[in-house]
Amino acid sequence: MMNNDHFKLDELSRRGFLATTAKSCFGLTIGGAAASFFNQRAAAEKGTIDPAVLAAGGGKAKSVIYLFMSGGLTHIDTFDPKPDASADIRGDVNAINTNVNGIQLGHCLPQLAKQMDKVALIRSMNSTQGAHAQGRYYMRTGYTPRSSIVHPSPGAWTHKLKGKGSGDIPPYITVNCGNDHPGAGFLPSKYTPLPIGDASSGLQNSKRRKNVGDEEFHHQLELRKQLDQEFDARYSKGQKQVRAYNEAFDAAVKLMKSKDLEAFDLSHESKETHLLYGTERFSKGVLLARRLVERGVRFIEVELGGFDWHADNFGLMEERIPTLDQALSALLKDLELKGLLESTLVVLGTEFGRSPQINENGGRNHYPKAFSTLMAGGGIKGGQVYGSTNATGGSITGNKVTAPDFNATIAHALGMPHDKVVMSDSKRPFSMNAREGKPITKLFS
Repeated sequence: MMNNDHFKLDELSRRGFLATTAKSCFGLTIGGAAASFFNQRAAAEKGTIDPAVLAAGGGKAKSVIYLFMSGGLTHIDTFDPKPDASADIRGDVNAINTNVNGIQLGHCLPQLAKQMDKVALIRSMNSTQGAHAQGRYYMRTGYTPRSSIVHPSPGAWTHKLKGKGSGDIPPYITVNCGNDHPGAGFLPSKYTPLPIGDASSGLQNSKRRKNVGDEEFHHQLELRKQLDQEFDARYSKGQKQVRAYNEAFDAAVKLMKSKDLEAFDLSHESKETHLLYGTERFSKGVLLARRLVERGVRFIEVELGGFDWHADNFGLMEERIPTLDQALSALLKDLELKGLLESTLVVLGTEFGRSPQINENGGRNHYPKAFSTLMAGGGIKGGQVYGSTNATGGSITGNKVTAPDFNATIAHALGMPHDKVVMSDSKRPFSMNAREGKPITKLFS
């Protein structure tokens, strides 16, 4: 016969396993953030805006669509072309004019070129991290990786500092993002994003089986509560994973009954809209992001990978960049037509740039010293370039921007106190902008 102590360890291990499993499944992933998703409406933080932020042009964004280019997007071939550089720097890229005088893009971005009056380019990004995992982490958190703690991503900070928002859908959703995403970091599990794998497939496992009626379904839920009653009474107050496990089921059931589930069904969009965004998996993710913004979701991150071009940079560029060009330009058009652009901050980021010098394999290597990002909507003044690089795109010549600055700027657009100190579980102080970061207020109108 097992003694009580052995039984406790087995039970806690079982619950820990289930709670961890919850983080990779539909209903249970929702459950990790369930207390906020469904029960915090009355108690949510109000997200008041500092008058000083408003005076500096911030606070207009209600939502963020963050497009993350994983692999290290080449800045010289996209947002910071160098038409006068030598062929071993310029490569097979032509600079094209945009609808803003004096701003050029690489030739694979013709549709975005027509939307440049909505966009602020940041050509002076700088990172201290030259490896993929570390670079992604730094851009997404504003902190260099540490073995002792995981820092929250900007979506988790937004949920924490602004509250849940409206509707039944989780306020923070990731699409196509990998397993190394920092998510909620050290924040409680309720700030964990809901991950979507393939936007075209909708929200998986969000409906009960057809052969299960209302009465049987609720009977099953009640039976589960009865079976776990003794365990919950003993451990739910002191064990965070036990609470997350229980919240998982409550949250899943709540969303299963919600009319907001329709937001995840792209079949409701017209054929013309699908053609506007494109047929690629990333394109569908961007379209989903627009649908989620319409329903009040605060933060959606959509990832497009495949930019690590150590060889055949220019052949791969011709294949990959048009996907970004079509989806991003469609998003800007669509948000404007629906009257959502001013209240939606569109952000494009990547972990680092690519080397100015073309290597012997016709590729470009990792280059954290200088790269480009962009922002649009959400109070951003379009048609401008912030920062600059030299004639080869190899070094910053003005207005260096770091990852903490970048994240602080997102916070500023949302009217959030980017420097507000939050204590981790280990009682260490952190803020969204890693303290030294400052928002780029010149980007705002």
